[in-house]
Amino acid sequence: QVQLVESVGGLVQAGGSLRLSCAASGHTLSRYAMGWFRQAPGMEREFVAAIRWSGSYTYYADSVKGRFTISRDNAKNTVYLQMNSLKPEDTAVYSCAADGPNYSSDYTPHTQARSYDYWGQGTQVTVSS
Repeated sequence: QVQLVESVGGLVQAGGSLRLSCAASGHTLSRYAMGWFRQAPGMEREFVAAIRWSGSYTYYADSVKGRFTISRDNAKNTVYLQMNSLKPEDTAVYSCAADGPNYSSDYTPHTQARSYDYWGQGTQVTVSS
């Protein structure tokens, strides 16, 4: 059983930056594709970014491309989401998720939430204008 815990989010002004982390316990993340999703009030959960278990492949939603960066440190069992140039529309609860284990070197992370097996509890990110 993989347990995921996100770092505390926070309140940041538009144009600012914030880094979220997602730490795993109970199991190594080194063979799991990881994703970040977000859900704003009254909205459907949406894909933000994903990374292959090896870190060799990343994929982003168009809405965050060029502003957000997903990365991972398998030695620390942690995945990160660096968010720059934040906008009020980035306000949401952000959750990390794990898909795996996968052993293919070219496994492509999914963008659909239903493909992920384990989820963190979510953390609130609020961007003020």
